Amino acid sequence: MLYVSRTAISKWESGRGYPNIESLKAIAAFFNVTVDELLTGDEVLTIAEDDGKKKEMYLRTLVFGLLDLSVCLFLFLPLFGQQEGKTVVSVSLLALTQTAEYLRIAYFAATVALSLFGVLTLVLQNCSQSFWLQHQNRISLALHIMAVLLFIVSSQPYAAAMLFLFLLIKVFLLIKKV
Repeated sequence: MLYVSRTAISKWESGRGYPNIESLKAIAAFFNVTVDELLTGDEVLTIAEDDGKKKEMYLRTLVFGLLDLSVCLFLFLPLFGQQEGKTVVSVSLLALTQTAEYLRIAYFAATVALSLFGVLTLVLQNCSQSFWLQHQNRISLALHIMAVLLFIVSSQPYAAAMLFLFLLIKVFLLIKKV
């Protein structure tokens, strides 16, 4: 009737877990009692804090994944400078032809790596593996920092500025967490 699994109810009954706020509201409504009557004050605070942390982590992971994935726009947006005659024109990464081959490969590698990591982050958003939870933000930041440095060193200011802005958003989210 509550649309939860038997395993979840077993965890609640054995004290190995607690229902989330929405489940508590449904249980209270089913038994015609208040949520306060179901739990002590400390349990309500613990559940509310855990629920808030899970929502915050979900949102942060979503933003990190979307920022990483949005780097694939470099393939199509004119963010790269290319010398054509005496002028420099803005071109997309796919149209960048007047640049050294090793730089184009490095640009593509950075763009693809960040984009694929963004997809991986979004796909594994609900993953509970400790390695992934501990290292996903570090890997994302490391890839981002390397890409920013690559574009700065190779004199691509627009791409570097866009990536730096994304990096600042990530850092702000991590600082806000602490």
